[in-house]
Amino acid sequence: MISFMQRNLKVFFRDRSAVFFSLLASLIIIGIYVLFLGEVYASNLSSIENSREIMDNWIMAGLLATTSVTTTMGAFGIMVDDKAKKINKDFYVAPISKYKLAGGYLFSALMIGFILSVITFIFAELYILLNGGSLIAAASLPAFIGTLMLTVIANAAMVFFITSFFSSNNAYSTASTIIGTIIGFLTGIYLPVGQLPQAVQWIVKLFPTSHAAVLLRQIMMNTPLTTGFSDIPVNYLADFKEEMGIVFIIGDNTVSNATSIFFLLATALIFFALTAFNLSRKTS
Repeated sequence: MISFMQRNLKVFFRDRSAVFFSLLASLIIIGIYVLFLGEVYASNLSSIENSREIMDNWIMAGLLATTSVTTTMGAFGIMVDDKAKKINKDFYVAPISKYKLAGGYLFSALMIGFILSVITFIFAELYILLNGGSLIAAASLPAFIGTLMLTVIANAAMVFFITSFFSSNNAYSTASTIIGTIIGFLTGIYLPVGQLPQAVQWIVKLFPTSHAAVLLRQIMMNTPLTTGFSDIPVNYLADFKEEMGIVFIIGDNTVSNATSIFFLLATALIFFALTAFNLSRKTS
C-alpha cells in the first residue's frame, strides 16, 4: 500500500496542471478578496484600528478550511483517471486487495491535502504580514495544526465518498468545478453567515467544512480581535463573531468548539464507512 501511495503522490505532483487546478478555487477566493472584498469588509470596521488585519485573518482562515476540499478532489482525480483508463484492472490482478488500493488512494489524498494546506497557510501568513498584520502566535500553532489535520481528514472523507461514484474524467471535472464554485458560499466566505437568509444559514451550519472554518477563525483571529475590540463593549464583539461566522449560534445556544470537533470527527467516520460500503459493492 505504501508503494501504491507513493505512486499516487508522484503522479499528482508531476502533473503541474493538476496541482494548479486543485488550488484554483483558493486562488479565485484570494483574488476576489484582494481586488474587491478586502476594502469593503475593512471599511465596515472603520472604528477598529486593525480592521484590515482582522479581516485578512478571517478570509485566510476560511480559505484554509476550503483548500483541503479542492486539493483532495484533485488528488482523488487520480483514482477516477485510473478507472477511466482501465488502469485499475491492472491493479486488481496484482497480489494486493482492493481495500489496500483504496487505502493508497486515501492516504495519498490526505498527504496531498495536508501538504498543500500547509503551503497555503504559509503564503496566507506572509500575505497578512506584508499587509501590516502579525503572524499567528507560536503558542497557537499546535492547536492550529491539529485543527488543520482534522479539517483535511473530514473533507477528504466527504470527497472520497463523492469520488467513489465517478468513473469518467469529464463528469468528475464538472463536479469539481461545481464544488469549487459553491464552497465559498457554504463556508461563509463570499458573504458572511449573518448576511445570508435564515434557510441558507442552516445549510451553512450543517456543512462540516463550515465548522472547520469556525475553529480556524477562532485560532487565527484571537489576537487581532482581542487587540481591535479592547476598548469596545463586549456585546459588539459577540455580535460581530456571530455575523462573521466566527461562532455559530443555534437557537439560543452557542456551538462549542468541542461540538464542532465532534461534528468533524463524526463526518469523517460516517463518510469513510459509506465509501467503504460503496466500494465493496463495485466489482471494477
